[in-house]
Amino acid sequence: MATLLHIDTFLNGEHSHSRAATAAFRRTWESEHPGGKVIYRDLDTDPVPHLQAGAYYAGFVDPAAQSPAERAAFALRARPIEEAEAADVILLGAPMYNYAIPSSLKAWIDHAFAVGRTAHTEQRTLAGKRAVVVTSRGGSYREGTPQHGNDHVQNYLGLALGEGLGMEVDFIVPELTMAPAVPEMAELIPLFERSREEALATAERQAKDLAMRLAA
Repeated sequence: MATLLHIDTFLNGEHSHSRAATAAFRRTWESEHPGGKVIYRDLDTDPVPHLQAGAYYAGFVDPAAQSPAERAAFALRARPIEEAEAADVILLGAPMYNYAIPSSLKAWIDHAFAVGRTAHTEQRTLAGKRAVVVTSRGGSYREGTPQHGNDHVQNYLGLALGEGLGMEVDFIVPELTMAPAVPEMAELIPLFERSREEALATAERQAKDLAMRLAA
């Protein structure tokens, strides 16, 4: 049976648009693939520590040769890496914070980016896995908008997860999420509502397609 690794990061709990879309994906996945397994991480309530030198350099030492200190340091990285390796699909909630990803997600990526294991080797252990990324943003960064070119979420994650780790990356992008809360954006509320509905429908469709494909 297939395994889904579901990672959320948004700070805003039940009001999060990225969490709404990842929840829709997961519900559909579980409905279509009831015998599958879900590993869940909430990096808001249970963050991984930022990568430090001891944990980084311990990754270059053969596990059989690691000192007790190196084993303890690398244990901080082992769980995120092993969870990703065990997954068939990785679902990431990656809202835009100040033009980029949340620092909690960057910390997770730094742990998962293990040279000689998941990255910078011909046999990358995450290569070929599907990553579905839900990246919500308060405005719009599409071509033709004033903010076009200032999105450092999709570009970065496409590079890190795709080029770096070898995964196949799909993006779901609910945008204009600040429209209901900012009076100056009131005229954009219909576009926000359309974007939200499209994101939820896309999440459900992709979950169904992936669950059926992996269960076949």
